[in-house]
Amino acid sequence: MSKKKLPSLAVVGATGAVGTVMLDILTKRPNVYGEIRLIASARSAGKTLMCRGEELTVVALSPEAFDGIDIAMFDVPDEISEEWGPIAVAHGAVVVDNSGAFRMDPEVPLVVPEVNPKDAKKRPKGIISNPNCTTLSMIVATGALNKKYDLKELVVASYQAASGAGQAGIDSLRAQITAVSGTNAGDNARDLREHVKDFGPFPAPLALNVVPWAGSLKEEGFSSEEIKVRNESRKILGMPKLKVSATCVRVPVLTTHSLAVHAIFKKKVSRKDAQDLLRKAAGVELMDDPENHIFPTPADVVGTDPTWVGRVRRSLDDDHALDLFLCGDNLRKGAALNTAQIAELVAKEFTK
Repeated sequence: MSKKKLPSLAVVGATGAVGTVMLDILTKRPNVYGEIRLIASARSAGKTLMCRGEELTVVALSPEAFDGIDIAMFDVPDEISEEWGPIAVAHGAVVVDNSGAFRMDPEVPLVVPEVNPKDAKKRPKGIISNPNCTTLSMIVATGALNKKYDLKELVVASYQAASGAGQAGIDSLRAQITAVSGTNAGDNARDLREHVKDFGPFPAPLALNVVPWAGSLKEEGFSSEEIKVRNESRKILGMPKLKVSATCVRVPVLTTHSLAVHAIFKKKVSRKDAQDLLRKAAGVELMDDPENHIFPTPADVVGTDPTWVGRVRRSLDDDHALDLFLCGDNLRKGAALNTAQIAELVAKEFTK
């Protein structure tokens, strides 16, 4: 019996911030592909990038760029995915999309391989969607807990890095830090705003500050990021009536989102059992020794793949509830890595 051909892969948006991380991830993870084709805008066509030790030339985004491609990973803005995702499907590719274009489409699965891998096979439109980075920073851990304790409600406060607003967020925070260094900025709002003239993509100065806002305004005063956490958690877990309340806060950290989670379950929980479960859960690293001040922080987590969990406590007032603190690199598991893991699930279908 002849060996089945390895599937071909396209990385759309290969020259962007997430695309760059994606190439690093593809290089370090097991090689399950034949050809890897890099696709980007016309202005990036002709550039060469390294992947798996091979120098690859970027080709311009066009319908013909998807000829012969089996799987296409999209790391581009919503409007680009919305236009070009169906074109890639029409040319025979399974699309794994990292944008928000298709996440809540009932005919597009929203997949986290550690939580709902089987959903990746149910793709009537030929598209699989990757969740928002904030949701991804917590759902691997909460999904593992849900399997044992039956989740009933989530109350979440996120502490989101500047890179969640793209390269503009990173550049703005760096510029703001430079502007306030060695000054009395931060003593009060007026001093801070005198030194930070350009807020960048944020509605207020981020350096020496926290900003209780991420995204755009939605219903009842909630932001789009907060609504995403609610709706995406429900869809991934297959729990359309799950109670979820989120407050999303931008903090002066370059990369890695953190979340404080209060999770209420139908079954009683214990701290030790929850720690044991999380220690064994795929995609989770437990870092929880408060007596010695050992718990995850963004500085510990940046550049790593797992969701890191610490400060695990059973609620003092409810033996059905846990409090925990989580950190996840929003450019890796929160974006590129989860997309790569979904693509690997699809790649297995080609070699069975």
